[in-house]
Amino acid sequence: MRPSGRSLDALRPVSIEPGFAHHAEGSVLIRMGGTEVLCAASVEAKVPSFLRNQGLGWITAEYGMLPRATNTRGDREAARGKQSGRTQEIQRLIGRSLRAVTDRKAMGEMTITLDCDVLNADGGTRCASITGAWVALALAFRHLVKMKVLKASPLTGQVAAVSCGLYQGEAVLDLDYIEDSHAEADTNFVLTAAGGIVEVQGTAEQNPFSEAQFLRLMELARLGTRKLFEVQLSALARAEAGRV
Repeated sequence: MRPSGRSLDALRPVSIEPGFAHHAEGSVLIRMGGTEVLCAASVEAKVPSFLRNQGLGWITAEYGMLPRATNTRGDREAARGKQSGRTQEIQRLIGRSLRAVTDRKAMGEMTITLDCDVLNADGGTRCASITGAWVALALAFRHLVKMKVLKASPLTGQVAAVSCGLYQGEAVLDLDYIEDSHAEADTNFVLTAAGGIVEVQGTAEQNPFSEAQFLRLMELARLGTRKLFEVQLSALARAEAGRV
């Protein structure tokens, strides 16, 4: 029995609320169980120096956790004067994931930054950030089309992410913090709606896990992301109806 009472192949309750940050070109608040992340897309009419005069856009991300996102207060990284290696790794992952489903040439020379701020953490914050950031990016592109900056959205597909792991010998989908902290193996899958694999991160916490177990984790990830893709599209449809 999982601590939450969920079946092995069940996601936590998931919701995506569009338009949460009123001033951003695109934003959502994504909730996956007790994990809540605010994802906001900001557009700038410039690109980093290494991309100038190449006709390509750039998508990047910044990630952070509020001091009381967890059960004990964490220091603000700004107060420490530098980002942790974990923070840098996660924000690079978010950027890579979004660029994988975007035609950067169709963007032209602009930069879109996705700020992913964890309000409450209960496991899977990087996966929630990627899943929510895709919707925020889609909303930003929709805004740019409406403002006639772009002729059409440069998105070429959907991307979402979910964690899977081995907990008490069983393969389980969408680990919460209790499961994650006691898992024998922990994996994160970044997948596209077209069936592509953007990135897989997997670690055995105790003994090595088998190829058969890995394939079962992949099967669960496919199942979970299919549901997340539906939630993403539902959020975009609600935003369109509400003209967010």
